Amino acid sequence: MSKQSKRREALVYHAKPTPGKIEVVPTKKYATQRDLSLAYSPGVAEPCLEIEKDKNNAYKYTAKGNLVAVISNGTAVLGLGNIGPEASKPVMEGKGLLFKIFAGIDVFDIEVDTENVEEFIQTVKMISPTFGGINLEDIKAPEAFEIERRLKEELDIPVMHDDQHGTAIISAAALLNALELSEKNIKDARIVVSGAGAAAISCTRLYQAFGASRENIVMLDSKGVIRQDRENLSSQKTEFATHRKIDTLEEAMVDADVFIGLSAPDIVTPEMLKSMAENPIVFAMANPNPEIDYQLAVETRDDIIMATGRSDHPNQVNNVLGFPFIFRGALDVRASKINEEMKMAAVVALADLAKEPVPEQVNIAYGETRMTFSKDYIIPKPFDPRLITTVPPAVAKAAMESGVANEPIEDWHKYEDELLDRLGSDNKIVRLLLNRAKTNPKRVVFAEADHLDVLKAAQIVYEEGIAYPILLGRKDKIEKLKEEIEFDADVPIIDPKSDEEEERKNRYAKVYWQQRQRRGMTYYSAQKWMRERNYFAAMMVNEGDADALISGYSRSYPSVVKPMLELIGMAPGATRVATTNLMMTKRGPLFLSDTSINIDPTAKDLAKIAQMTAKTVKMFGMEPVVALTSYSNFGSSSNDKASKMRDAVSLLHKVNPDMIVDGELQTDFALNSQRIKDIFPFSKLVGRKVNTLIFPNLDAANITYKLLKELNKADSIGPIMMGMRKPVHILQLNASVDEIVNMTAIAVIDAQEKERWEKRRAKKQSE
Repeated sequence: MSKQSKRREALVYHAKPTPGKIEVVPTKKYATQRDLSLAYSPGVAEPCLEIEKDKNNAYKYTAKGNLVAVISNGTAVLGLGNIGPEASKPVMEGKGLLFKIFAGIDVFDIEVDTENVEEFIQTVKMISPTFGGINLEDIKAPEAFEIERRLKEELDIPVMHDDQHGTAIISAAALLNALELSEKNIKDARIVVSGAGAAAISCTRLYQAFGASRENIVMLDSKGVIRQDRENLSSQKTEFATHRKIDTLEEAMVDADVFIGLSAPDIVTPEMLKSMAENPIVFAMANPNPEIDYQLAVETRDDIIMATGRSDHPNQVNNVLGFPFIFRGALDVRASKINEEMKMAAVVALADLAKEPVPEQVNIAYGETRMTFSKDYIIPKPFDPRLITTVPPAVAKAAMESGVANEPIEDWHKYEDELLDRLGSDNKIVRLLLNRAKTNPKRVVFAEADHLDVLKAAQIVYEEGIAYPILLGRKDKIEKLKEEIEFDADVPIIDPKSDEEEERKNRYAKVYWQQRQRRGMTYYSAQKWMRERNYFAAMMVNEGDADALISGYSRSYPSVVKPMLELIGMAPGATRVATTNLMMTKRGPLFLSDTSINIDPTAKDLAKIAQMTAKTVKMFGMEPVVALTSYSNFGSSSNDKASKMRDAVSLLHKVNPDMIVDGELQTDFALNSQRIKDIFPFSKLVGRKVNTLIFPNLDAANITYKLLKELNKADSIGPIMMGMRKPVHILQLNASVDEIVNMTAIAVIDAQEKERWEKRRAKKQSE
């Protein structure tokens, strides 16, 4: 994608369909006059009076306890510098988005138009009654130090400047683990810190809190080594001035155990790396380009332990591992501040988590067979769902033990359940899905590439590294559309009706004819069908000219399914083809089956659909918890429609005794764990969160998923085809660009899974 195209895409993203990235959403009923009279006048007077009696009641009756202010004056925005408060607002909104999706914290972003330290402090103090916490952001040094110090002293709510402490906390966790792997002690480690801004100062202070010796630390700024004999040093730089008579980074790196880079790209040379001690630790965290290229570094020293700020290399030092969860823990005990004990608790929690067995969901997301504590895995991944139940409790406990918690937690099991519930409202699974596809992209043929939305999706999957698109359709039209959207990549364009594809059409036709010649197919008819893009595309996959297929954007589902069933067929051992839709609901991911194929399945069919869906759920790294739904509850009706669900469950209990499945069950009971526990305590679903619903017929499944999609605006991925021999997936008519991108990722993952299965089968046969 060209720079101009990327710029336009970014601007459209922030402008459409609604400007900005966050909004305020009501949390109470407001449909009736009674509701409104409680929300405002006269009912609102009652909580006002209670808060007047005791200001702490604001946490009980308002959103204060889950509301953080992200505040900046725009003086040090990302790599853009001092661009002013208005220009910083997109960044502050983005920070609010991360708070919400990772920890369920609400945010108001506040941009303050002053560079005067005292004015800034007084402004924040005056608005602080609104908030449960203050996240300072993108404020230049040295003013940032004084602003944070004063606000921490003068306010009774948590205050943290994330630019200082976020990187410090994450890198400290990584450093502790890297030192353990290299069998070095932090108190003896010789540390070089390149950079002397807010982040570098905070990092070094935190390393000292964990035992790093000041005598072993050398810090550099743009003028070179910060020495005790240098004049006009700030108090922060003086704190880390060295007595050593050295001036350059090259000199400082000799025999160093650790390099911490928070400065500029490409300032570390291979020669400098070679001069470091055995098993060197290098954290090159300048963004987007590190102090030394990752590949160059690992090729220079095979004993290196390296981290960067980039997501495309191991060990990403990413602040999102810290700030959402630190504020979550602080808010949940109503901490009066974020102190050193709380930050250090977060460090230890992150470091320890990296040593724990990694959930299959995370391994799948990153395309790993088994991720384990090693030089390439010294800190948890941002997609790790355990972060929410690991870091906030550690921070909360530290707040309680250090005496700054105003509302201590007593039931830690209940608190963990509450934290898990906060995970349900975001789309982490979509990020997992796309990330997993990127680990091993496949060739995906887009059968309707001469439609603009399909082509846009193909462009995105190509530029994001999700898949290698093959474009089917009228070549002149596709090339014109590519030019319009600045899709200038050289990707294959194939027109099945063109003369230049005659040889391939005839080759495909011959294979197709041989497969179906005893079912009324003539060679002439086979040649004719190969001019149809869905037949041609299916044969591309069959013959190994593509790995997966996406179609259905402009044609009815049945008309696209037919050639896929004829040409591709069912997977070995499969007796049924079905589809499932993955819905992104507020309660978390929910799989619905069968949404597109089987009109009125039998009990045996339903059992097979449940088995296939459970396998698909596992493909996403989740444990399937399956309810077979009905209008009946556990035999309350003897009607055939209900009894077939009951029979399907009995069959599943017999052939899959370890599968967590039950029914027949009404949907509200299936989705309400308390109700099912109270009324049906014998159910296998008690104590479980149902994530898979199997419906009695196509009507029920299709209607339900489209209701969820339209009324609740739940994102949908699907229909995901199950039981097919090859990775073919059919879109809903007029699917959106995002839906096509997501379905492409599904197709890629499907191809990855089938490739693994084939390798395992071949290995068994060879043995």
